[in-house]
Amino acid sequence: MSELTGLTAVRLLDGYRGGEFGPVEVTRAALERAEAIQPRVNAFVRLFAEEALERAAASEERWRRGEPCGLLDGVPVTVKDILLLRGAPTLKGSRTIDPAAGRWDEDAPSVARLREHGAVFLGKTTTPEFGWKGVTDSPLGGITRNPYDPARTAGGSSGGAAAAVALGAGPLALGTDGGGSVRIPAAFCGIFALKPTYGRVPLYPASAFGTLAHVGPMTRDAADAALLMEVIGGPDSRDWSALGPAPGALPEGLAGGVRGLRVAYSPSLGGQVRVDPEVAAAVRRAVESLAGLGAYVEETDPDLTDPVEAFHTLWFAGAARVTQHLTREQRGLLDPGLREICGAGARYSALDYLAAVDVRMDLGRRMGAFHDTYDLLVTPTVPVTAFEAGAEVPKGSGHRRWTGWTPFTYPFNMTQQPAATVPVGTDAAGLPIGLQLVAARHRDSLVLRAAHALYEAGVATGVTPAGS
Repeated sequence: MSELTGLTAVRLLDGYRGGEFGPVEVTRAALERAEAIQPRVNAFVRLFAEEALERAAASEERWRRGEPCGLLDGVPVTVKDILLLRGAPTLKGSRTIDPAAGRWDEDAPSVARLREHGAVFLGKTTTPEFGWKGVTDSPLGGITRNPYDPARTAGGSSGGAAAAVALGAGPLALGTDGGGSVRIPAAFCGIFALKPTYGRVPLYPASAFGTLAHVGPMTRDAADAALLMEVIGGPDSRDWSALGPAPGALPEGLAGGVRGLRVAYSPSLGGQVRVDPEVAAAVRRAVESLAGLGAYVEETDPDLTDPVEAFHTLWFAGAARVTQHLTREQRGLLDPGLREICGAGARYSALDYLAAVDVRMDLGRRMGAFHDTYDLLVTPTVPVTAFEAGAEVPKGSGHRRWTGWTPFTYPFNMTQQPAATVPVGTDAAGLPIGLQLVAARHRDSLVLRAAHALYEAGVATGVTPAGS
């Protein structure tokens, strides 16, 4: 990375204020970086070089006058190709969407807030088809690869976003998370990501996966995520389920540390999850550091039986819904795995769906009771490190679907709780390991505060990928 592409958004803004460098120089460096990494990892669907430099030039003039238009004026950002961005087609990794058929004249709420705050859009990042799985490959875009080892997956479904941030192609990215889709790739790529409380970031159009789907920040550290949340959490009338902004300024709440917090450490959800020994050891060391920072840590497990069958009912039914309008010929263009789960989802009855909702509500009740005692739950983010690119599951794992190796992430989409991943080391192959922090609904600021404490203590660190 160059000096500029390695800087956080917070540091870039400090540089703009002090006149050290300007948005045009920063944007040009980020675009050059994006073009350089694209052959290696395939993080982008498309880049907006001309438009980005135009927005950067306008931002630079505002900074020259001392009149920045928002909290992210001139900061490069990428947008996952699930979210609408005015002037560019949103193809969602699918050959079934005709780019010439849409008007493409509307921003998603989070994108609209970024535009209002002067952010510079570098490009749209890759996704598996309709964001359906925990790795990033699609019939339209091909395979997105890991920055640390291109033979391995970047994770998903926000894999392009994670790879771009890890490799310096913009410090900020918008991702979506319906079962772990910002946390899984962030853990595999050694960056930070937050799945906020459901509704904290407005979403439009509504996801076919319903209230499992969240929009969240993917960044170099927790401070950048707090800043990005301050922007994208703004209200939007198009989302009837939006909560509105979090109380108080998220960036200003980072400094409280973890002293006195009650932390539950669950290394394997009560023995339900087989965790790679190197992942387990790295997470345990980080938990010991939380105790050293003054948190009260207890090794204990939430009352959480694996809700995978209920999640599958909700998820597969959503996949069937998003593809319901396709012709027989179009269905032949789908990712085979997606086509398979759509078939399963179409066979569920309304009673099956409502039974899954019952499981979800009970899970939420039990986690609510758990957080009456504990401020935070800590787990590994993913029980493995990045595996072979192009595969839905690790070779030899015995898993059939991506949910088999992501048991720490999708339960908290069902409960709508805020959950973040923090990089806490690497395995012997140099692949990143993530620690997950989970709090009660609406306590996003607590998750960010604890993550920031780990960064401040040097426990959470991003290791620069080889060749960067």
